[in-house]
Amino acid sequence: MTEQDFIKAGFTVVGTENNENKLLSFLKENYPNVIRDTEINLEELKTVLGLPIDEKVNGYGLNFVGRNFARAKYAQKTEKELRLNTTLSKHIDTTENLVLKGNNLDSLKILKSHYSGQIKCIYIDPPYNTNKDEFVYPDKFDKEEAEVLGLANLSESDFARMDFSFKTKKSHNGWLAFMYPRLLLARDLLSDDGIIFISIDDNEQANLKLLCDNDVFGEENFIENYIWHSNFRPDNSSSVERENAQYVLCYSRNKQKIKKLIGQQKQTEGLPSLTKNKPGTNISKLSFKKEWIETNLPDGTYNAGELNSGYILHNDVIVSNGEVQNDFDLSGKVIWSQSYLEDEIKKGTKIVIKTSGFVPYSKKMETSDLAPTTLIPNNEVGDVLEGNSDISELFQAKVFEHPKPVSLVKFLLNSINDKSAVVLDFFAGSGTTGHAVMQLNAEDGGSRKFILCQIDEPIKEDKPAYQFCIDNNLLPVISSITIERLKRAGEKIAKDIEEENSKVGGLFDEGKKQVPDIGFKVFDSVEAPKLKVDETGQISMDIKESDALSRIYNMIFTVGLDEPTQVPEEVVKDCIYKIANHYYITNSDKITSDDYANAINASASSAGKVFIDGWTASLNGTLQNYKEDVKIVF
Repeated sequence: MTEQDFIKAGFTVVGTENNENKLLSFLKENYPNVIRDTEINLEELKTVLGLPIDEKVNGYGLNFVGRNFARAKYAQKTEKELRLNTTLSKHIDTTENLVLKGNNLDSLKILKSHYSGQIKCIYIDPPYNTNKDEFVYPDKFDKEEAEVLGLANLSESDFARMDFSFKTKKSHNGWLAFMYPRLLLARDLLSDDGIIFISIDDNEQANLKLLCDNDVFGEENFIENYIWHSNFRPDNSSSVERENAQYVLCYSRNKQKIKKLIGQQKQTEGLPSLTKNKPGTNISKLSFKKEWIETNLPDGTYNAGELNSGYILHNDVIVSNGEVQNDFDLSGKVIWSQSYLEDEIKKGTKIVIKTSGFVPYSKKMETSDLAPTTLIPNNEVGDVLEGNSDISELFQAKVFEHPKPVSLVKFLLNSINDKSAVVLDFFAGSGTTGHAVMQLNAEDGGSRKFILCQIDEPIKEDKPAYQFCIDNNLLPVISSITIERLKRAGEKIAKDIEEENSKVGGLFDEGKKQVPDIGFKVFDSVEAPKLKVDETGQISMDIKESDALSRIYNMIFTVGLDEPTQVPEEVVKDCIYKIANHYYITNSDKITSDDYANAINASASSAGKVFIDGWTASLNGTLQNYKEDVKIVF
């Protein structure tokens, strides 16, 4: 059945209840002179707003070929839906992370229903505009699409300009038209106190800032243009052309809601209070536990007695495999008391012994109260070489060119000071953002969640990543690398934590780290069902093959009430599922009247709702009986 069939039969169809344009209705009611012949009278509107009406006065802004086209693409409804990929997913029943495969323009629109105003942090590293023959992206900018979007006033010359602009080397127009709708959707997804970080280079940095200032976030919400020491050099360039720096543009949804970005945590060694003998300081003894110590001393036994450093070691210390094997006491002119030392250890401080003189240094993490500086410190954040190393260590091969280092994304995530943030990256690439979220959670016990979007962009056959995919029975597309990296990074993080926990004594879990969420649900982007009309005028529905759980997840994404990362509880096999108090029904023609009644009564008793998949429903007598109690979802 169609949406109109259900509406005519008296059902509520999700998405059609509030189709009224509130702004247009407001203008019609309060300023009817602004609307003439169903069109906006710009002169009257400017008068109402108190703006100058002299058309010869040029405003300040950014104009580019395809701007209106791109704006219309933002408002266009997606024709895609999601299908759960159980094969590629990991820890599917427990994870709260998502990976959406497909064009990110569609993925962002699908995410809006639930995540609008919910995303605390977005990091993207979009494709940079280079000197390649053509900027490749799947968006349509042609006459057919213009008709779909209602842009009927475009002339032949307009299309000729767009065609030329989008296919010209280093086309700023094409790149901006590509980014504009995606940034508008990103703005919609950000929470009031949310922040977006955008990596960019010199080719489009100036244009991107104008676009964000004037058309997307507003210059009043600009936070900083961070400079990152990238040390990037294209493979075919000379050393003279090396890019020492790239940029990270930072905007907020509402700067008034941002308290302060904090400085990056810094590792500090050699605090004088522990490591220097000060005049007049009394000799005191400190007791050290073996698990507090880090050392690079050669393996062996270090005998008790007076040391060259002026300290006294009270018992022999054994070092094996680079680790201290026993507790020990050390005396000297130190200011730290035993209780202060133990308090520091609880805060994460480590004691470092670098030399055979057994001089103890403290190593602790400190957070600056100051906002991060414009220059991202290169002693804390790596360059492209580190990014290459991050992924090469996992794959034992160079499978991706110039990925951003994990340390850069960790630095940015740390600055928002929210350990439970939902982090979105809709240009996921090699999966650096997901890797950084898992790693940071492992280090500080956070519960951040990631949502990654990556298109199935084919990998060229001459690239090492192509051969890697073939050798590992993976589809040779970029999203295969994204997902494989997440799996390998998560496994390494879990292994490292387990090894570290094995060194911590005690019968219980005190002092042991928890393995963070290293799983993810993968969804494929597929064509949504469509109505088809044959040559006789007969209407039929074109529903691609889909499993019941995928149909349920599409309803969850569309309705927007429940977190899509949750696992629906199966009530009636392949038909009825529930999350909290809400019930979702697909294949409704296969359930009994009692099944309907049970779901409706259970939801009503707990202030829940019942939603029915319109694509698999039929207007039978049973369903007609419950039209006041259910909502139809297409």
